[in-house]
Amino acid sequence: MKITALAGGVGGAKLAHGLAQILPPEDLTIIVNTGDDFEHLGLYICPDLDTVCYTLAGLANPETGWGRTGETWQTISNIEKLGGPSWFRLGDQDFATHIERMRRLKAGQSLSQVTRDFCKAWGINHTVIPMSDNPVRTIVKTDQGELAFQEYFVHQRCEPRVKAFRFDGVEEAKAAPGAREAIQSADAIIICPSNPWVSIAPILAVPGLRPEMEAKQVAAVSPIIGGRAVKGPAAKMFDELGIQPSALAVAEQYRGLVNYYVLDKIDSQLEAHVQRLSMRTLVTNTLMKTADDRKRLAEDVLNFAGNIT
Repeated sequence: MKITALAGGVGGAKLAHGLAQILPPEDLTIIVNTGDDFEHLGLYICPDLDTVCYTLAGLANPETGWGRTGETWQTISNIEKLGGPSWFRLGDQDFATHIERMRRLKAGQSLSQVTRDFCKAWGINHTVIPMSDNPVRTIVKTDQGELAFQEYFVHQRCEPRVKAFRFDGVEEAKAAPGAREAIQSADAIIICPSNPWVSIAPILAVPGLRPEMEAKQVAAVSPIIGGRAVKGPAAKMFDELGIQPSALAVAEQYRGLVNYYVLDKIDSQLEAHVQRLSMRTLVTNTLMKTADDRKRLAEDVLNFAGNIT
């Protein structure tokens, strides 16, 4: 069974890793959000792409879910000492990723080319594709004005109240090579438990991707459990947009696209409400604390997907 997964953030990376433990490389493609990419300290940084790749490679920091395990911080500490910006904490190993990526991009390589080469170097055999080689930037409209995503998310720690989102440059963007083909050839699409506003919506906004998905069976896993986001500001965003944060609210966000929906046992009382959205449901344990949890959830989702194709 061929699967294409959409992912961003720590939750998305964890389920992608679970899927990669089960599916052979030829049967899994992961399309990753690049809406939070930005240039910082003269480097091109891809937070979601790197989180997914580090996780697949077994290099991710197990405590934070992002960054590298066994990281050191000499470079950023010295930048701070010299008066440079240190609000976006980059470890020394992580710096190497960004320095080499920037070198290759300046030499004319595309982001998807660079990602393919990095995956090979890190021993990742499954296909990882950025949603686009063109720059798309998530802009958060807040009570303090429009903020670039990392300014909102990291520098201001999600404190401004959210009013809306826009994806600068998405109208002109093209899907990265292989992205549309991966969707077309998939038996099912899996939307990982990623923030629907800022990890999945940018992917869906890339011209051509959502229409391809609408012709497919699509399953989504809720990133909200018991009214709270496992990690990140998704629940806060829902609340500030005037929507009660819940697994049901996420399902409503995907209405018209998702046919099959996975929610946690804690939210089993919402199952009938989700089914009224014309979605079939699976209730299971969706919290992923360990690598075994990732694999177990991936097995549950794949068995669910196997019944829908």
